[in-house]
Parts: sequence; C-alpha cells; structure tokens
Amino acid sequence: MGDFEIPTNWTFQDDAVAAGFERHVREQLPWYDLATGAVAHVARHYIPQDGVVYDLGASTGNIGRALAPILDHRHAKLIPIEASREMADRYAGPFAGNLIQADVRTVEYEPFDLAVSFLTLMFVPVADRAKLVSRLLGACRPGAIVVFDKTEAAAGYAATVLWRLALAGKVAAGVPAGDIIAKELSLGGVQRPLDPAVLGAGALEFFRFGEFAGWLIEKKPRSIGGALGGTIAGLRI
Repeated sequence: MGDFEIPTNWTFQDDAVAAGFERHVREQLPWYDLATGAVAHVARHYIPQDGVVYDLGASTGNIGRALAPILDHRHAKLIPIEASREMADRYAGPFAGNLIQADVRTVEYEPFDLAVSFLTLMFVPVADRAKLVSRLLGACRPGAIVVFDKTEAAAGYAATVLWRLALAGKVAAGVPAGDIIAKELSLGGVQRPLDPAVLGAGALEFFRFGEFAGWLIEKKPRSIGGALGGTIAGLRI
C-alpha cells in the first residue's frame, strides 16, 4: 500500500500526497527512475558552461537531483518551478533558494538554455499548452526543451495493448489493484494526456513506455535569413 489514501479528486495541494509522493510515484510508475535517467542523459547535452536550466513542475526535486552533477560541473543555474506549496515545502533538489512557487503558465522566463517538463504538461489545461510551449521556445536560447508526459491513447487494438502494458507494470511493481483503480479514477478531469502535436513537428520522441513518452525539442541558432529554428503547431516561431 502507498503512504496515503488516494484522494477522490487528485491534487498535489495536499500534505499527505506531498509527504508520500516519492514512494507513490515509483509504485504507480515503475519505470520512473529509468525515465528520469533518460531525461537527464538527453538534458546534459544541452547544458552549457554557466547555463540556465528550468525545471517545470519540480515536485520534490527529482529532476534537479538527477541533473545536479552536471549543473555543478558546468557552474550552471537551475530554476525549479512548482505550483503546489505542499510539494515546494518538501523540495529536496539543488538550488532550493531559486525555487519559484507558481503556475508554470504565469512565470516570466528569463533567457535559458534548457527547460525540462517532466510529467507536467498533462496537468496544464489543454487550451494553454501550445501557448506555453511557444513562450518557452521564445525564451530559449539555442538549446532545447525536454518534455516527458502521458500521451493520448493510440487508436484501435493498439490502445488496449498499451493500456495493459501500463497495468502490467504496476501489478509487477506490487501495486494493489484497488490502488491502481483508485488512482485512475482520481485523475479524471485533472490529468489530460498530451497530444504531441502541441510540441510541434520538430519534436523528436526518444523514450516510450506504453502511453508515456519523452520528446526533445531543439531550438536552433538564427539562420542568416533571421528565421529561428523550431516549430509549434506547424507554424514557424
């Protein structure tokens, strides 16, 4: 069993949820640490000396801890963002003094080299996702945005196969069936899986486990003609 009773309507603004988050997320997402490692591996290729990195939806510091060695080696700055006060109070990653407790949609982003959105966009209202990605691309120097999220279900029989893959992973991790069902029902209307189209045609998928995937969006240097690399929703930025 997890460390807390799963709320009927999922929220991160709950002391019990925040206190039990580290164990709970690894029970419900048994590939969590593998995905974290994959994201960190990709991310380190885009962190320059004295660079600036954003962690969108920092929770208790998982991504920050994974990036800590390279941040320290390259004297790069991390800016974690976390909307939930309860989660922010338990942040245990690097650069805690830089943490911004705010909705990622409301932050004024300084120029940065890398942004990581790990299991965050699926909690951003659908209508605001493309605009947020566009704003991030606008603030990004030549560098990258790394996104990891749950995607909308595939069509046909493949959707059933991938859904069962996720269930099988949770069962293999020892999560009680009742907890699996309770968590799925609690997420209704709170977590909306991502349509990868909002990331733009240039987003490169580098990881997938069932319905969860990771993408790399590169921001290329200005061309001679002045156009910026990167697209969003099929439009040039």
